[in-house]
Amino acid sequence: PTAPTRTDAPPAQQGHGLVQFVLAAHEGQRNTRLFWAACRAYENGLGETLAPHLTNAALRVGLTPREAHSTIASAARLTGHA
Repeated sequence: PTAPTRTDAPPAQQGHGLVQFVLAAHEGQRNTRLFWAACRAYENGLGETLAPHLTNAALRVGLTPREAHSTIASAARLTGHA
């Protein structure tokens, strides 16, 4: 999927776009969107800062805390940040 962020945007804007990307998720795409956004956050050096915001967004769209934390942890491992 294409995220509503640009890699040359300031970090705060990148983070906001990734959170909005997760908030726009519908059932059936919530985990995928969260994982994708978390990977982009870690790749751009925003993972640790953005993880709580991505978690909150995931909870708002219906994931459980365990699902959200597990998905973000997987993204951290995949991108070498675990």
